[in-house]
Amino acid sequence: MGTVIKRPDIKGDIVHVASDPHGNILVIDDRKHRILSFDSVFEQSKILRTAPNVPVHEYNRAMLLPIAFASPSRVTVLGLGGGVLTHGLFTLLPDSTIEVYELRRKVAEIAKEWFALPESERLRVHIADARLAVDQLPVASTDMILTDLYSADRMSPAQSQRQFIKACSRALSSTGWLVLNYHRMPEPDGNLLRELTRQFPLLLVFKSRTNNWVIYGRKQDFDPWSLDKLRLNVLEERLPIGWRKLIKKLSRLVPAVTPSEP
Repeated sequence: MGTVIKRPDIKGDIVHVASDPHGNILVIDDRKHRILSFDSVFEQSKILRTAPNVPVHEYNRAMLLPIAFASPSRVTVLGLGGGVLTHGLFTLLPDSTIEVYELRRKVAEIAKEWFALPESERLRVHIADARLAVDQLPVASTDMILTDLYSADRMSPAQSQRQFIKACSRALSSTGWLVLNYHRMPEPDGNLLRELTRQFPLLLVFKSRTNNWVIYGRKQDFDPWSLDKLRLNVLEERLPIGWRKLIKKLSRLVPAVTPSEP
């Protein structure tokens, strides 16, 4: 939900238009894909029409990588879009509950009607401001938080705020994961990376072909390179996104500064 594209590059037929106080919501079909766009500036979500549970954008696929290391029973998604990330999680984690927070009710309706978002007792979509909702999550109430908060033309500033990172960390269990999608790499000596380092003993990073930076924080350190390769085979059968190729692009994020309390 954040790959920047030029307006003429969204090719296809507009098959649905909705609007709310935040702006327009477009559904665009090309020969193979269905795209969700806010005012045609960003490809917010993109699916294969024949396989709506399989993410198309590489950064969306990369956001699922912690599933290679853990099977969280409680997952929280901040920002629904077309539901691509949520649908992938739903497919990968058949025994997990997924709580999604989406600001725009019409976006949630379109995700269900046009992007095949599953309806299930273990998948709940809350119409709420994710920035406020994360502050209200109980302590240690979720095992994984994935945040991908974008408007029509920019990333939500909340994702770069220390208070937001603290709130996510507080809501995570002792071995929980935080996954964030950024449109550019945070400053190496900036407050954001300081806070991430303070809250998470393990930080990993993935740079996508579209220059999105996915940052992963885990509340407990471990060796991510001692991965069970058989698990990747199982995951590939469940959701074919090229797990081995994605894993190879993961690297440790080593901050340039040592975190210190403010």
